[in-house]
Amino acid sequence: MGKKIFVGNLSFDTTSADLETLFSEMGTCESATVVTDRDTGRSRGFGFVEMSSASEAGKAISSLNGRDVAGRQINVSEAKPREGGGGGRPRSGGFSGPRNY
Repeated sequence: MGKKIFVGNLSFDTTSADLETLFSEMGTCESATVVTDRDTGRSRGFGFVEMSSASEAGKAISSLNGRDVAGRQINVSEAKPREGGGGGRPRSGGFSGPRNY
């Protein structure tokens, strides 16, 4: 199983393909995704990469953290597991409280 990496402070012009190319320099990049805004489709300035092994992930983190990419110093670290239910807006038909019929 691969190791998931968080990549922050990305330029809004950075694509998932750009991330994959960058991290492939460090080993086998299994996936690379720039997170986009659900409504506008615009980059949110961060993404996730999955490397094929923990050693490749460690190499990528130590080599790429702080590197200048498209004019911005990127932050690269081990991804933390998601906590809670995701927050944000309800997707649809959210509970709005008791109804008085």
